[in-house]
Amino acid sequence: MNDDQYLKHNLSVLEAFSAALATRTRELPDGHPLHELAREFRALSETQTNLYPQGHTLVARLFNTFNEFAPTFPRSLLWFFGGDCLHYLTDEEISQFQQLDELRLAAAERGEVLDLEQARAANDTLH
Repeated sequence: MNDDQYLKHNLSVLEAFSAALATRTRELPDGHPLHELAREFRALSETQTNLYPQGHTLVARLFNTFNEFAPTFPRSLLWFFGGDCLHYLTDEEISQFQQLDELRLAAAERGEVLDLEQARAANDTLH
């Protein structure tokens, strides 16, 4: 899996999360902070503008303000966004994501494509 494929994969994970959050919050009134956060996640997944800085901000809001929704956020996106988002991962998760990145990069150097889902299944604690 090269960098472009990795980006596309993570964008699809972000889109799925944002769609699920929008569905869960659709009954909330406009202006409700959680409804607005869901709308901002949706906009980020659609426009991809300022992906990393905006992603960090939205994740922090989700984890700090609406921590009951934090378990629904894909762990792989915490790794993808990096920076302050890494604080929400355990040391074991960080080690496992580092191993997956090393496998992905080694496969790319060989001209191969790493099946990320298969690699995660082999290391079943990462979702």
